[in-house]
Amino acid sequence: MTLCQHGASQIPLKNHLARNAGAPQCKTGANRLAGSGPPLYKKTMNKKHDRDGSAKDSHYAKLRRTHRDSKRARGDLPPAPPRQGKRGPAGPLPVADDEVLLYGLHTVRAAIENPARTLIALKITQNALARLTDGLELPADLPVEIVRPKEIDDILGEDAIHQGVMLKARTLPVRKLDALQDSPLLLVLDQVTDPHNVGAILRSAVAFAAGAVITTMRHSPAESGVLAKSASGALEYIPYIQITNLAKAVDELHAMGFTTVGLDSEGPAVLEESLRGDKIALVLGAEGKGLRQKTRETVTTLARLDMPGEIKSLNVSNASAIALYAARQFLARN
Repeated sequence: MTLCQHGASQIPLKNHLARNAGAPQCKTGANRLAGSGPPLYKKTMNKKHDRDGSAKDSHYAKLRRTHRDSKRARGDLPPAPPRQGKRGPAGPLPVADDEVLLYGLHTVRAAIENPARTLIALKITQNALARLTDGLELPADLPVEIVRPKEIDDILGEDAIHQGVMLKARTLPVRKLDALQDSPLLLVLDQVTDPHNVGAILRSAVAFAAGAVITTMRHSPAESGVLAKSASGALEYIPYIQITNLAKAVDELHAMGFTTVGLDSEGPAVLEESLRGDKIALVLGAEGKGLRQKTRETVTTLARLDMPGEIKSLNVSNASAIALYAARQFLARN
């Protein structure tokens, strides 16, 4: 009796053929019909087969290419034309010192709507263009290039969450401290280095109507795509002022009538009891080291956030949001 072998199972061949009439016979790779010589059906599997169809088609295509290449080598055929439609990686986009690459839908929309922002060029995918222009008219003089997402990846890096849009623009105009004379609430950062934290702080500052975020030029993030994306558009709504000497800037704020309150986990009093006057500047230090000694000596007073739980410290962006809320409530009452 001739058998068809499926693994360890064996059934009479005539029964197997009867059950599978009209269907491909015995598709089990290396299985053979015992006693019948070569397999009734043998299928060669490889990666090329899976991608492009049958192994036979792949084999003949390879033969045709080899034959064509040999004829070109002998001069019987003209050289192959250059391939069209494929471009190499775009690579980093040249950016001047006064330029910045902004990305992300919220960030780019806010930049386009900001009259203080000088726009240079926009790279955007077709899908992102439809989303960006929903309720927004692009400036007529803004060059727009429709690209694939990979082209923006090549410029910004694959880790950048660009949502299919990238705007090349000028950095925002430099603002001075004396322009903040009429602002009742400011936020000052003492060497907070992480652009993601500073971006989140900018969002909180805009939410609580702070007049500016002031930070140092050294050991602080400059205006960048990462900072702007973390701020989710907030960079366009609030001055981000970088100064060379923080202690000197704090003294200037004192001369402008501000009470400066430095947040410190070991502060002598809670924040709500330390707020004074009608103009407040909150001063926060970097995570870990906190305020520098010179800053601690320069501010009007030190204060702590009242945290009755087991954890006595917060991420600087979270602490700034709580402090801004407390200061805004104090100013509203007074």
